[in-house]
Amino acid sequence: MKKPKQKPNRKTVRMNEVEEIETLNSWIDSQKPDSGTNPLSFPPLDKKAPVGRIGESEFSAYAGSTRFDQLPISRRTKNGLKEAGFVKMTDIQRAALPHSLCGRDILGAAKTGSGKTLAFVIPILEKLYRERWGPEDGVGSIIISPTRELADQLFDVLKAVGKYHNFSAGLLIGGRKDVDTEKERVNELNILVCTPGRLLQHMDETPNFECSQLQVLVLDEADRILDVGFKKTLNAIVSQLPRHRQTFLFSATQTKSVQDLARLSLKDPEYLSVHEESVTATPNHLQQTAMIVPLDQKLDMLWSFIKAHLNSKILVFLSSCKQVKFVFEAFKKLRPGMPLKCLHGRMKQQRRMGIYSQFCEERSVLFSTDVASRGLDFNKAVDWVVQVDCPEDAASYIHRVGRTARYNSGGRSVLFLMPSEMKMLENLREAKIPIQFTKANTKRLQPVSGLLSALLVKYPDMQQLAQRAFITYIRSIHIQKDKEVFDVMKLSIDEFSASLGLPMTPKIRFLNQKMKEKKLLERPPVLELENDDEDASAIPKEELLIDDSIEDKVEKDILLTKDNEYEGKASLIEDIIPATRILKKKKLKINVHRPVGTRVVFDEEGNTLPPLAMVADPKSGNFPLDPDQKSEYYRKLREDMKRADKEDKLLDRQRRREKRVKQKMKWKKGDMEEEDEDGLSGSEEGMEHGRRKRSKIYFDSGSDNDNDNEDGETKENKTSKDSKGDSITLEEQEALALKLLNSLHS
Repeated sequence: MKKPKQKPNRKTVRMNEVEEIETLNSWIDSQKPDSGTNPLSFPPLDKKAPVGRIGESEFSAYAGSTRFDQLPISRRTKNGLKEAGFVKMTDIQRAALPHSLCGRDILGAAKTGSGKTLAFVIPILEKLYRERWGPEDGVGSIIISPTRELADQLFDVLKAVGKYHNFSAGLLIGGRKDVDTEKERVNELNILVCTPGRLLQHMDETPNFECSQLQVLVLDEADRILDVGFKKTLNAIVSQLPRHRQTFLFSATQTKSVQDLARLSLKDPEYLSVHEESVTATPNHLQQTAMIVPLDQKLDMLWSFIKAHLNSKILVFLSSCKQVKFVFEAFKKLRPGMPLKCLHGRMKQQRRMGIYSQFCEERSVLFSTDVASRGLDFNKAVDWVVQVDCPEDAASYIHRVGRTARYNSGGRSVLFLMPSEMKMLENLREAKIPIQFTKANTKRLQPVSGLLSALLVKYPDMQQLAQRAFITYIRSIHIQKDKEVFDVMKLSIDEFSASLGLPMTPKIRFLNQKMKEKKLLERPPVLELENDDEDASAIPKEELLIDDSIEDKVEKDILLTKDNEYEGKASLIEDIIPATRILKKKKLKINVHRPVGTRVVFDEEGNTLPPLAMVADPKSGNFPLDPDQKSEYYRKLREDMKRADKEDKLLDRQRRREKRVKQKMKWKKGDMEEEDEDGLSGSEEGMEHGRRKRSKIYFDSGSDNDNDNEDGETKENKTSKDSKGDSITLEEQEALALKLLNSLHS
């Protein structure tokens, strides 16, 4: 009988590991490729050539390898790759692995579905293995992904390839409730696969969490992580990481920005764009088409497309979460004849992962935002990628269509373009995207607008969904940077609203503002005047142009009045229709080129008089003015003004006095009521409410002369008088106060 093989003890295993690590280090150092070279240009290694140590100090070259077993990597990693079914390397793996294994920073750019994940997973495992990393060493590598689904997918690949290693790894993504459990165990993890927000949360909140010994940092879909949306988060993360580390950036559309590279402290990175000289920027097996579809016919075309491809797996991209939710709910009720699913960023994480898994396993239609456009690899090939809404740029288009035709499989995509978005077709072709233009078959078009209207009546909750979908789409067009492609003023707003089944077009504030700005640009420049209360009444209304909502825009136009095209074109400005009323505290726009109006005065017989005829020469009725009559006229005006001023002051003084008396009576009444309810003295109540009590004046009821019998007594004196029976009651005080008021009026 054969004796069973005995497992080697720990000491033997440790000795074998040390020996293997020394061999790997010597192999890597002796055969490292020159910096700046592309290993794809090296001749492929012969399959039968010896691998590893050839002589006492000689090793085989690994730049030019085509198989994983030809690389200087550990036996544990090779076993994991073999068991997971990875044997041959893709182009990006052949180009990046020889440089990354010898410790260089990598900027890797390759088409979607070309195997970028293994290009950084293998170097991570090998780096930590050669450093003999253990649980007590803490975090050795961080892989940052822009989306949760992609992070989960990367974690699965890491577990499969690193199956035989002893490293601890964790998936840190948002949307989970077990944050406290993560905080307890995150300090023991060696490899972190995470999204930016969740990683920063642990850096800020988890006690003793630090990454001072970090060896490798990876940014998957680096261009997305480096953009404005993640800028602050990424800056906060990088500030807490050591500068001396190895950094990998991988994406289908790679950044070359010096500022971005400086933020990450990259040192002489190897830029490897394996498909940069390729004829196309998208997979070769992908058939791409575009067609003109008006905005109000997009849902009709999408419904017709789904009905014509009931046996296909279809991925549909829309601009916003609200659109995805509305289209999914509406089409689900209309029942096209195949399963429907939706995926967007506002869903809970558990549900998102469940939908992703279901779509991987069965034929269905998945309505999604761009959350599914980055790096996701669906197990079974996606047959069609339908882009109902135009992507923001060529890079977004490449990532979207990259969900199909992955590796060596085929796929097809279709892009709906509005007539105003035809510039995007030129942009895609300039980016080496072989997209073909075709026309839609209108004979097979099945309108659904009428069905949607009936749905909104039957299900009132869907009307709000439709309104939000309408508004978010218009807003998504409004905020786009490329105005040559995305012009919100060219959209057929009312028709689009009707196509969603809405009975009326919802009001959009920013769209109204945009229309006002457009009208303003067509107007001539005007001059501003600050309107103070009554001063505006002195300006003839025919000379005022008022626009309250776009003052800032007018200010900018004023600065250009001397040099712009409107200079000297007063005839155009005179055609402006004036406003009919003036609002206070608003800026008034005065047309300085309009001729000044004249005031027409009539006498008692109806004859016209010249201006200022009242102060003119009484004999001739013409100027120059009579000096004596002029001075007399102004003297009377001054006397009238002084008389009116005195009356106004007396009236104001009387109003103030009445207000003070009423306030005192109100305080007195409140004090009496609170004293009856709570039994508190006046001084105690004043302290309780934190209000300083004023000394109150009480009137002697036995006197008829109001002026001679005013007696300013404090509350303490009043209390003493109450004990003697000399104080008057509240009703008598009110009567005296009214009597005083009557005397003041008289």
